[in-house]
Amino acid sequence: METDLNKILSSTSGNDAALNQKSVAGTGMDDEGRKELESQWARVCDRLRKEIGDKAFKTWFGEVEPGESKAGKVRLYAPTRFVRDWVSRHYGDRVLAYWHAVDPEVASVEVNLVPPPAPRRANEIIAMPPVPAAQNYQQPMPRLGPAIGRGGEEIFQGPEARYTFANFVVGKPNEFAYAAARNIAEQDKPLPERNPLYIFGGVGLGKTHLMHAIWHVIRERDPKTRVLYLTAESFVNRFITALRTKNTGQFKELFRNVDVLMVDDVQFICGKEATQDEFFFTFNSLVEQNKQIVLSSEKPPSELQDIEERMRSRLGSGLVADIHSSTYELRLSILQTKAENARVPVPIGVLEFLAHKISTNIRELEGALNRVVAHGQLIGREITVEMAQDVLHDLLRQADRKVTVDEIQQRVAAHYNIKLAEMSSPRRARSVARPRQVAMYLAKQLTTLSLPQIGKRFGNRDHTTVMHAVRKIEELKVSDVSIAEDVELLKRQLQG
Repeated sequence: METDLNKILSSTSGNDAALNQKSVAGTGMDDEGRKELESQWARVCDRLRKEIGDKAFKTWFGEVEPGESKAGKVRLYAPTRFVRDWVSRHYGDRVLAYWHAVDPEVASVEVNLVPPPAPRRANEIIAMPPVPAAQNYQQPMPRLGPAIGRGGEEIFQGPEARYTFANFVVGKPNEFAYAAARNIAEQDKPLPERNPLYIFGGVGLGKTHLMHAIWHVIRERDPKTRVLYLTAESFVNRFITALRTKNTGQFKELFRNVDVLMVDDVQFICGKEATQDEFFFTFNSLVEQNKQIVLSSEKPPSELQDIEERMRSRLGSGLVADIHSSTYELRLSILQTKAENARVPVPIGVLEFLAHKISTNIRELEGALNRVVAHGQLIGREITVEMAQDVLHDLLRQADRKVTVDEIQQRVAAHYNIKLAEMSSPRRARSVARPRQVAMYLAKQLTTLSLPQIGKRFGNRDHTTVMHAVRKIEELKVSDVSIAEDVELLKRQLQG
């Protein structure tokens, strides 16, 4: 069947405007007509799914809905312009052909945007049903967000008052993430090239602090701004509840009618296929409305496991900012700031000792200072290095044993003056491959990770690649003095 694609699927703004005055369900149709339309659409979908596969079908048709059928013309509704245009361009002829096979009277199919919901009154906001706690399990409470619920019901707790930009200590490892976060928080409208803002880094390095700080600035600048902040785990739990209670409409309305969506620990959606689909559609909807998205994760988008490529691409499509492991100078500055804010006199020698010994993450560092100060105040004991060693003996023993792959990669990359990303890149040039082998060797020597686990941290390389790197560096340590010196220097720095 030869057809003009422009006639098959049209999505003009005029059609959109005309249809936006009616609801998707039952647009000018009686119940019988509506049931027949939905039955035909289900049959067309079966044909499409068999032809293009489940994944492509869910991506492009998962949220396309039948609108109305009149005088041989069928109207469908897509959730975003991107989906609408893609379906029109790539699947238009097939949709019409399949529908014509189901109902020969159908001569054209149009795809339009889903009509926007009626404007809400200022005090009318949505309440999501709570997620029931299973036995021996307590659902974590989403951390942030304005009141979203009927009658003033609070669904999301407010941000932590202490997590502001003013209280964030800036150093070389976090200066770019800090600048990016401030820029996003102070923008009246999101810049396409910086949406989403994706902040990643290890545990306890300040990602959540920056997320809370962004929330504070946005809400202080305009209290009417609808900022929704929650963990990815809470997003998953609420989506599961919406499916179970058949309340997906309210779920979508909640998450797609905000000005800023902030999701912490986004790596939690990895491996959860249905949630990824919903998050993908939510993401597209907000971006097309020019709404800001801010995400945090322990890893960059390229290193997330068990996630669809389209989702990985979306996560990395804006501004990606990393927070490196802290330096000694940054840790010392954080301790000094915390002690000054608490108005507790802590000798500089003690602060230097803590900054040197506890390098895993900032959260542990602050916790160590709290323990030392509390012990001194409650016991009445003078705060000294010896006292800190005694109070923190368990933490210090653990810190002495810990060297992470992230630290090894960062230290080796800095030593050889290459980009950190080269540790996971496919490049095989010697200027990159040799430092990568050194880092793999040190990871085998200084951590308890297995060869497959180490390979996974270096761009999903096979364990045999790590084994070859270890053997190669062992050989070079004997034959190449400079390599031997580099390895020993790096080992001392990492263990020091």
